[in-house]
Amino acid sequence: MIAILDYDAGNIKSVEKAMQLLGQEVMVTREREAILRADKVILPGVGAFGDAMDKIRQYGLYEVIHEVVDKGTPFLGICLGLQLLFERSEESPKAEGLGVLKGEILRIPETPGLKIPHMGWNSLKLQNHGRLFADLPDEPYVYFVHSYYLKAADEGIVTAATEYGTQIHASVEQGNVFACQFHPEKSSDVGIQILKNFIAV
Repeated sequence: MIAILDYDAGNIKSVEKAMQLLGQEVMVTREREAILRADKVILPGVGAFGDAMDKIRQYGLYEVIHEVVDKGTPFLGICLGLQLLFERSEESPKAEGLGVLKGEILRIPETPGLKIPHMGWNSLKLQNHGRLFADLPDEPYVYFVHSYYLKAADEGIVTAATEYGTQIHASVEQGNVFACQFHPEKSSDVGIQILKNFIAV
């Protein structure tokens, strides 16, 4: 069973639907025991970093997420879910992230001709042999919606990057923890393959 963490964030339904289409048993939950029993866990979401961290703490999910990661359960953060896994964000300077991974979330710089938020398809430059990108072409296109981006402290965990006014660390992998700034559930066949690869981990 795949647990999708329910902390009142947007975009949970589209992730749930994508996983169901791939034949997976899915539970949207914030219950500790159900989450710890899950074979895999997904942290989706769109919204503000600080508000999301407040909800995660309110629902007791901060400790549960760390338990899941520490016991080795495959864990996938999507969009805001990626950002929350890191230490801090310029969007909410007083809020502490989950700190599962080291790095910070920065605002995409103002660049002539580029709109913020970044909404649309961008190609990825793959690196470090990320397991999520098995059986995909070298520069797959995926769908982004974001105003803030990841700068990981350790480039060794970065498995995909893109350019949008600056270099964006678009996907990371460290042990059993995976994360994507883009939306695999909205990225057509490429995104479906990424989700299949996560299921197969």
